[in-house]
Amino acid sequence: MASALAAAGYMVAVPEYRRAGMAEEGWTGPFSDIASALDQVAAIAGQHGADTSQVTWAGHSAGGHLVLWAAARPGLPAGSPWRGSSGPAPATHVVSLAGCSSLRLCAEWNLGAGAVRLLMGGGPDDVPERYAVADPSALPAPAIPVTLIHGVDDDTVPLRMSQVYGAGRLVELPGAGHFDLIDPLSPAWPRVVSVLAGDAP
Repeated sequence: MASALAAAGYMVAVPEYRRAGMAEEGWTGPFSDIASALDQVAAIAGQHGADTSQVTWAGHSAGGHLVLWAAARPGLPAGSPWRGSSGPAPATHVVSLAGCSSLRLCAEWNLGAGAVRLLMGGGPDDVPERYAVADPSALPAPAIPVTLIHGVDDDTVPLRMSQVYGAGRLVELPGAGHFDLIDPLSPAWPRVVSVLAGDAP
């Protein structure tokens, strides 16, 4: 996906982060990594000639969760190490591609064979204080435009996940599965690119 977007003329950064169980500090590791990366990516891109007045954060599946969470960081409690600026996030658009917008639902639906419980160290009723600061659905809606793209035929992260998210606009793609959204050869790809480019529905 990154290669296809770069070939189309976009400047693309692909931040990496430690997955569940990889960080010495535990469940907070992935969130610290993403907060740090997205705080810096626009400045780094600017050094390479990018137009930093038009920055889109996009993520697929678990990455969709992380970009929605990152955009909602200004709504975190005062004193949170991830809160960042109290103003708008340094992105102008956020796109969640079949994103896990609700960690509670991911845990309740046992998506990814318990991936969220592994990441968070328990379910939402076991460690509610963690979900309160890590679940985009538990935080105030981002102050910047949000678009959710979801395949109607997604059997990995059901469409219902995006339908119940309380912010942004939803673009439903009939006939598309979970991975079609990031496959440049899929019929869904032109629509995904148009949304990333900021086109109207």
